[in-house]
Amino acid sequence: MIDKPVLLVIAHGSRDPRHAATVHALVRRVRAQRPDVRVETGFLDFNVPSVQGVLESLAVQGVRDVVALPLLLTRAFHAKADIPAVLADAPPQLRIHQADVLGPSPLLVGALERRLYEAGLTPADKSSTGVVLASAGSTDPEAIAVIAAIAREWRHTGWCAVRPAFASASLPRTEDAVRRLRALGCSRVAVAPYVLAPGFLPDRIARGAAEADVLADVLGPAPEVARVVLERYEAARMLGVEEAGGVLRRRGDGQVPEAVLVAG
Repeated sequence: MIDKPVLLVIAHGSRDPRHAATVHALVRRVRAQRPDVRVETGFLDFNVPSVQGVLESLAVQGVRDVVALPLLLTRAFHAKADIPAVLADAPPQLRIHQADVLGPSPLLVGALERRLYEAGLTPADKSSTGVVLASAGSTDPEAIAVIAAIAREWRHTGWCAVRPAFASASLPRTEDAVRRLRALGCSRVAVAPYVLAPGFLPDRIARGAAEADVLADVLGPAPEVARVVLERYEAARMLGVEEAGGVLRRRGDGQVPEAVLVAG
């Protein structure tokens, strides 16, 4: 029986201790859902263990296959540049597949709604409530377009309105989006942080939500997030199996799945 690849969850890291604590809570939930998979955590910056340190340790232990999963919601700079660069420097005996980022996914929208309901809203409130989809922000146009698309699609599930907002790099800011929803006539305004863990930018989102009626928590270790992590892992794992067998199957749309062999 072939061992399943190790799942290496790669988080950004932060000086804020709440960040690492939330990442570890999410990883514990992932492990609980798939006890048959070994799950490790590495950080790009600020926290330990580092991604490089984990990879070196796995190589010493004789691990062969690794699925490296960026704990990111959009394909911006870290997913496109930082993480591939770190993985390219991994010990050569490791065969690593970089899985796709978590978003977009209907499961993440479900997690956003979960957090709003936990903050006090009910499904009956949707038609009178405007929602600010507040993300960290990015200079990458692809990432910004994804957030805007999520807001448009989410609006169709019954909310009065949904508007994107960004804590950095892009506009509008959370407070401006809150005011725009008020001007639209929404009787209630809620802010849904589209971020995984607390830290500097989520705190900025919270300050911008001062005039909102409801502020939801970050996504954190929501069960839906853990399910997306495992979906991305399985997609990358299966691509690795296909490549090992000499076959690279394409999706129905003709595109190669979003996982790339980067070492080995």
